[in-house]
Amino acid sequence: MAIPQAYLRVSLVQTDIIWENPSANLAILEEKLQALQGQTDIIVLPEMFNTGFSMNDHGVEIGKGPTTQWMQVMAKRLQVLLLGSFKCKEGNQFFNRLVAVEPNGKVHQYDKRHLFRMGGEHEFYSAGKESIVISYAGWHIAPFVCYDLRFPVWSRNVNLHYDLAIYVANWPAARAHAWSTLLKARAIENLAYVVGVNRTGEDGNGLLYQGDSALIHFKGLGLVEMGASEDIQTYGLSHADLVQFRTQFPAHLDADDFQIN
Repeated sequence: MAIPQAYLRVSLVQTDIIWENPSANLAILEEKLQALQGQTDIIVLPEMFNTGFSMNDHGVEIGKGPTTQWMQVMAKRLQVLLLGSFKCKEGNQFFNRLVAVEPNGKVHQYDKRHLFRMGGEHEFYSAGKESIVISYAGWHIAPFVCYDLRFPVWSRNVNLHYDLAIYVANWPAARAHAWSTLLKARAIENLAYVVGVNRTGEDGNGLLYQGDSALIHFKGLGLVEMGASEDIQTYGLSHADLVQFRTQFPAHLDADDFQIN
């Protein structure tokens, strides 16, 4: 088992997204990310960072397409784990898929489990069936997508199998209070750091997004709390502090046993 890196630097990329224009979005992000070279270990992009939250096959990725290839190039160039979600198609099914790429080109993928029915997501996309935990720099990282945040059972840190949960999102400003509150709740109940990266601006459906991306301490405190502007914030997480708190306050030992069917 790899010894955890003492401090894991995580960068939250809060950005506007040009509606259904993958090439433009990737070009903008490529320019923004250059400043992070040598400054971070993990870069987190919003949900559907190359198109915005749309319900059609425009810009969909089939196989290892241009967006995945772009992520591999950037992860190698910047020597980071790069995460974000976009539309993917396998067979006859579409998925809102979070992809995480390591510097060596290795690809991890997680398909969004909870589809936002109020926006019609469940009518176009298929739900994912499995959660994953990524081991990187000795840390254990659990990725989730947007609406997953509302479902604590799916996010449950059973036997402390992750150190950091990451939620990528297109979370509208109308429900900003729920976003901020639930990020803190997931951190407290799971004895883990939590990162939430949301977009800004207005999408093609006229929905407004005010960002509020955040990095939450395992006690529920905001280590990074961003506003509504496009911005990038980086923070170093301490593995020793996390282990010490879990040892002093082992609430996980009193958790209820259950299985998800």
